[in-house]
Amino acid sequence: MLDLLEILGAKVLIVDDQEANVRLLEKTLSSAGYTRISSTMDPRAVCDLHRDNNFDLILLDLQMPDMDGFQVMEGLKAIETGSYVPVLVITAQPELKLRALRAGAKDFISKPLDLSELKTRIHNMLEVRLLYKKMEDYSKILEQTVQERTGELVRANEQLSREIVERKITEASLQGAYAENKQLKDRFQAENIYLRTDLDREFNFGEIIGRSKALENVFFKVEQVAPQDATVLLLGETGTGKGVVARSIHGKSSRKDRPMITVNCSALPANLIESELFGREKGAFTGSHDRQMGRFELADNGTLFLDEIGELPMDLQSKLLRVIQDGEFERLGNPKTIKVNVRIIASTNRKLEEEIRKGGFREDLFYRLNVFPITIPPLRQRGEDIPFLVDYFVAKFNKKTGKRIETVSKDTLNILQQYNWPGNVRELESVIERAVITSQGTGLQILDRFVNSPKAYEQGAQDCKVLIDIEREHILQALEKTGWRIEGAKGAAVMLGLNPSTLRSRMRKDHMRRP
Repeated sequence: MLDLLEILGAKVLIVDDQEANVRLLEKTLSSAGYTRISSTMDPRAVCDLHRDNNFDLILLDLQMPDMDGFQVMEGLKAIETGSYVPVLVITAQPELKLRALRAGAKDFISKPLDLSELKTRIHNMLEVRLLYKKMEDYSKILEQTVQERTGELVRANEQLSREIVERKITEASLQGAYAENKQLKDRFQAENIYLRTDLDREFNFGEIIGRSKALENVFFKVEQVAPQDATVLLLGETGTGKGVVARSIHGKSSRKDRPMITVNCSALPANLIESELFGREKGAFTGSHDRQMGRFELADNGTLFLDEIGELPMDLQSKLLRVIQDGEFERLGNPKTIKVNVRIIASTNRKLEEEIRKGGFREDLFYRLNVFPITIPPLRQRGEDIPFLVDYFVAKFNKKTGKRIETVSKDTLNILQQYNWPGNVRELESVIERAVITSQGTGLQILDRFVNSPKAYEQGAQDCKVLIDIEREHILQALEKTGWRIEGAKGAAVMLGLNPSTLRSRMRKDHMRRP
């Protein structure tokens, strides 16, 4: 809709050969509030005036000398690009009204003039005229928009056509790659099944290598517990292969298609273990610049292996107990409770019963973990497995180093089987790797010298204990000198030449606390 100011601001032309009539019409329009009024008594000037000003309304007297109103309207039609001629004719002869409308006039008014009627008709005509002009403007804008959009669509269609062609080419290439990938995948799966079956047949139990009676008991227990969701506690000395047994349990469980997530409780600094286990939100503490999912979330519907659980700080043991009991926890910096379905496998080289008596381990957590304990025998109790382990490690390090060690003498095997192996399978692996590197020819040559007698072994253990005590005293002295400060240029870690996380791990292991 139009407001009154737009109508009163319309451009109006008065055309009459009588000056009195012109003055009357000017006065009438001015008193009604119209502000842009023009006039002429020369009908021949109307077309030029309209061409220059594009009037919204022309009040045209029909009867004028030299050029009547009908001739003026013919000239106006040539100027107007559309069919709309904005003319209100004024006549005293009724028979001319219909002729004027046919000639293009939009309305008429009779003489003598009724000024009230005149103002009403002028107002109505201007309202229609201005709406018509707005519609023309909108139409032009719409037409321009349509043209621009059409151009964009044409260009987009051309681009799309090119992309379709390129996509068809890419799809054809991808189909070929997919077929090749499927072939390789099927081959890999077949090879994987064959290799797993072959290892199972040779060593009886996947990654666990050996055929000794001591190991058969481990096999039997793993077979029993693997299909269940029971919590498993793996007990044994360092280097006996507790991680390998954990992977075997997971691989034979219903969760084998989900990940097994490992947490080494002895390797993580105390101030990071909680966020590693349960996750953290951005800004939960100084230095936490990003949100991080915890290991429990990553292991959801899978298995979480807590290696060296005896190293877990006391303040986190209660939180771990809650997750095991209820399957729920909260991220650091977020009160929202998260529920998970995780199977727990834990391992330790410590005697947890003794740690409970010392106050270093929660008794209720121990009972939750000790649902199904499996003790992994040390290598000295399964000497008959050493030849199989030697063959396995020789093949492994042949491949790694490019060597071709093909034989191991009986004397060499006897020496290896008579040694007590305080470092267990891990120590044996290091010895074989070193021997493969240094051996000349195709026979395995071991240059290490082993202490074979039990007394010497016991003496070595005692010496080791004395050394540990000396190291502990040295660490305590450094901590006291630095005021128990661990990190920084003046911290104990720098003084001892250790990584701060290594120092914290040793402090937890030996229960070193600030008095």
